[in-house]
This record gives sequence, structure tokens and C-alpha cells, in this order.
Amino acid sequence: MIIINVKDGESLDKALKRFKKKFEKTGVLRELRSRQAFEKKSITRRHVIKHAIYKQNMNLETAV
Repeated sequence: MIIINVKDGESLDKALKRFKKKFEKTGVLRELRSRQAFEKKSITRRHVIKHAIYKQNMNLETAV
């Protein structure tokens, strides 16, 4: 359970923003989405490699 202490005089928007940031760091939503459909490890590895290649190409384009 995520607990956010709202400080005196703090706006609700700021407290909500802190809550969202903490919630994102826990990775609950990411975990839930990954469990919705089973994905083989070979396919997961393939996605990771494709993403790494994409990032590497982006870094090369910005350097040139």
C-alpha cells in the first residue's frame, strides 16, 4: 500500500503528483499488463534486443 502524507498548505495536485510518481516506481501497472498475456522468454528477449538496437541507432543519428 502506498501512503502519501499531505503536508500543511500543500495543494492536492502536488500530493497527487507525488502519489503517481511513487505508484509508477513500484511497477504495479507494468506488472499487471505483463501478466495479462503470457509471453515466451525468447519473444521477450527479442523485444529487448530490438529496443536496444533502436536506441543505439537513435544515439548514432544524434551524434552525427
